[in-house]
Amino acid sequence: MKQTRSSTLQLLRLPFSFFLMPVYWFALSQVVDKDWGRALLIFVILHGLVYPASNGYNSYMDRDSTPIGGLEHPPQPTRTLFRVTLIMDLAALALGCFIGLYFVAGLAVYILASRAYSYRGIRLKKYPIIGWLTVISCQGALIFFLVYQGSHKAGIWADTLDVAPAMLAASLLLGGFYPLTQIYQHEADRQDGVRTLSLVLGYRGSFIFTGLIYGVAFFVLAYYFLSTLQIREFQVLATCMLPVIVYFLIWAVKVWRDPAAANFNNTMRMNILASICTNAGFIAVLVMG
Repeated sequence: MKQTRSSTLQLLRLPFSFFLMPVYWFALSQVVDKDWGRALLIFVILHGLVYPASNGYNSYMDRDSTPIGGLEHPPQPTRTLFRVTLIMDLAALALGCFIGLYFVAGLAVYILASRAYSYRGIRLKKYPIIGWLTVISCQGALIFFLVYQGSHKAGIWADTLDVAPAMLAASLLLGGFYPLTQIYQHEADRQDGVRTLSLVLGYRGSFIFTGLIYGVAFFVLAYYFLSTLQIREFQVLATCMLPVIVYFLIWAVKVWRDPAAANFNNTMRMNILASICTNAGFIAVLVMG
């Protein structure tokens, strides 16, 4: 029983929520009239329930024996893990009722999409483009929308068109980075019959793709921040992102010379650095607002 609880907790990968946190801070930073109580509840729902449940369900379906995001030696999942993820999803939907029905509907879309992504009977992750689009649209634009709308003062429905470029930028930032999170899993994915975008692109192609999408993402970010007269905020955000760009270029050169450099340890270093810098950047924007 103790071993089952330990493996379940590990496979929920609670610290992994930190990697998805920048979208929350970005969206919250753009809310003018914030309801901090609702914002806190949304944070708990997403990072304490929805994201870990999605991680756990993915592990339950994949039954990984090789490294996965945040775990170098993942334990084998049990039926308890499946039940816990279901309870967490139901709890998230119940708590979402305190935000609004639109929020619950959005959460339901996210949960169903994450299940379809992993479920063996559908397995959207098998398809490189569809899987990629599912991830970036849900973890990017959809989450941004839910945080942005849900964190406004009760009774206020904000104009989403005003932040449409920001929603696009959130998706692009995730979309550019996502292939690099899969780059060390090529052999495991191939054996599992999964054709991720990173596997299709290859080692060098994944870095080229990331560079291109990140370039577009920063162009959209620049347009949005400058058009909303958040010039200082954009300068601070861009400064915070500089270490990520430097590490990305150094790592790309290493992989170009030796594909073995596209390993779990280097990927985790990239994940951690990118998350720290991006979270710091958007939190700074929030504080400056």
